[in-house]
Amino acid sequence: MTYEHFTSYAGIYHGYRAASEGSPTLVFANSLGTDLRVWDRVVALLPETWGILRQDKRGHGLSEARDVLSIETMADDVETLLDHYGITSFVGIGLSVGGLIMQRLALRRSTDMTHLVLSDTAAKIGSPELWNPRIETVLSKGIAAIGEAILSRWFAPSYQTTEDFSMWKTMLERTPAEGYAQVCGALRDADFREDLAHIAQPTLVIAGAQDSSTPPALVKETASGIKHASFHEIDNAGHLPCVEQPEAFVALLRAHLGA
Repeated sequence: MTYEHFTSYAGIYHGYRAASEGSPTLVFANSLGTDLRVWDRVVALLPETWGILRQDKRGHGLSEARDVLSIETMADDVETLLDHYGITSFVGIGLSVGGLIMQRLALRRSTDMTHLVLSDTAAKIGSPELWNPRIETVLSKGIAAIGEAILSRWFAPSYQTTEDFSMWKTMLERTPAEGYAQVCGALRDADFREDLAHIAQPTLVIAGAQDSSTPPALVKETASGIKHASFHEIDNAGHLPCVEQPEAFVALLRAHLGA
């Protein structure tokens, strides 16, 4: 079995394995309040010959924090890793805020990114009226104060009764409050709706059917703005179908890549 090599570069903690000749390299960007382990179940189902690059956002997991964080600076970090490993052809896969990061990279690296996958995301997510109270609460009371509400939107009701559920609660609540708040601010300030028409890559857009953080209607609206996009719902999944339904996620991914 071929494993990723986990290490830190320029303050960014990440996992990397090189692709075998002719195989794709998948570059992942994860969601608010999670680290790179959110992709574990998907990666475990992929061919061992495929390349993998995934990383912790600043202020999440083991990556160092930054004084200023935006979608653009988070995209900068991914580009730092792409350049470090000399990756000039890749599939961009983004979940939630990671989807906004990949939307930026689809334009910045238009000749390098061959395919785009957007899961449970949009070109604009929420408003200041949503994000500012959340930022204030997290900084004053900690993430646990809003953890129950967040988790109820993350997962389908059936998953919330499983033993696995507590792992994701722990991951969320161990995210540094400052890092979480910074990403909330980045989401608040991002609006890429006018840029969707400029995304040229074949794009797979996925929504968990029970996602109440980025509801399927919002995700589908984003897909409609991308010229070469197809939209699919995954049943029995909320905001993290890569966790709840990894087999369905990988089946859609492989069909999208023709692999």
